[in-house]
Amino acid sequence: MAAASLLTARPGAALSGTVTAPGDKSVSHRALILGGMAEGVTEIEGLLEGEDILATARAVAAFGARVARLGPGQWIVTGQGGFRQPDSVIDCGNAGTGVRLLIGAAAGYPVTVTFDGDASLRKRPMKRITGPLTGMGARFEWQDDPDRLPLRLTGGKLKGLTFTQAVASAQVKSALLLAGLNASGDTDITEPERSRDHTERMLRAFGAAVRVREEGQGWRMRLAGGQRLSGTPVSVPGDPSSAAFPLAAGLIVPGSAVTVENVMLNPLRTGLFDTWREMGADLEVTNRRESGGETVGDITARYSSLTGVVVPEARAASMIDEYPILAATAAFASGRTVMRGIGEMRVKESDRIALMARGLMACGVTVEEEPEGLIVTGGPVQGGATIETAHDHRIAMSHLVLGLAAARPVTVRDAEMIATSFPGFVALMQGLGADIG
Repeated sequence: MAAASLLTARPGAALSGTVTAPGDKSVSHRALILGGMAEGVTEIEGLLEGEDILATARAVAAFGARVARLGPGQWIVTGQGGFRQPDSVIDCGNAGTGVRLLIGAAAGYPVTVTFDGDASLRKRPMKRITGPLTGMGARFEWQDDPDRLPLRLTGGKLKGLTFTQAVASAQVKSALLLAGLNASGDTDITEPERSRDHTERMLRAFGAAVRVREEGQGWRMRLAGGQRLSGTPVSVPGDPSSAAFPLAAGLIVPGSAVTVENVMLNPLRTGLFDTWREMGADLEVTNRRESGGETVGDITARYSSLTGVVVPEARAASMIDEYPILAATAAFASGRTVMRGIGEMRVKESDRIALMARGLMACGVTVEEEPEGLIVTGGPVQGGATIETAHDHRIAMSHLVLGLAAARPVTVRDAEMIATSFPGFVALMQGLGADIG
């Protein structure tokens, strides 16, 4: 997979079978980082072994923790009770979540460190993190652009902060909470809408106290400074963002029935599944259970006649990474699917609004692009296009899924980047009967 630059998905027979979702990317990042900040041993099961997560593992080791892989998905992190001064630049590759959380965590310690990444990560905004961290006392020096990597952080001697987010962001919230662990006083964060709460859940598992209360449509978090973390076992549930791709294929390829096991069902991560059901999708959840502090279950998607819907804007924070695959499935729905309030998509690994609009239009789909929205009108999907992905794994996978149900094959460029979040994607899809290669 790593050597491939082009992949083509061809329409074919119905898909069927049962697969297991890869480990959740968000939880995997946090397990490694909190394990590195903690005192003692953190044993991790089910860690996603994509390129982004491996970059975070290397960073945690550079900050002084002992990090070892014991077997597939089995890792152990032995923390020293805090981050130490690294010997070199922390290269986070393409990991946007990894670098933002690591900057927040490192800001609480007396270290001076340079963070960098690949060409894609260097284009992603960092001031949303560094601005409030500066308010806590962290100092930043910029090499080129005062909103982009590379940057040099000098941490330590932080003070707690009262901060209200203009737009709900789990990455901003998490960076400030991690910094607040080693600040004096309380760190108090309010977000207008609820974003994913994995950091709050995991902080409690590692022994920290974080208070959360509802505040309108969002919530308010307060964390006292000076708290110590203790190593703890972590079981990583299956990633709903990754499970979305085989499930989407099950919904749009005629005659298909696809089951993905061990999918996280945290209500702040299931906005896509809620939206699909509103569109008429046949989704069945079985074997619902608790694992590692999260609810998980097995999801079966059967071929369905979908109808376009207006997606509530308040849902965006719970499914911002899933809009590309939602747009791909909306291409096969009758009527218009309206997605608004999703301007955050423009500052992900790529401008995902623009790339999805261009890719779908190249495949014969009617699309209206808005500054913070996307409207897809379903109908016959011709395919037959080669898609520019700008090295974005979700753009690539979304168009490959589209190609399985289009009239003609769909090819994507830069397909090697799929390994950042979903190593084994092609083999998994081929095991269900998909013609991808």
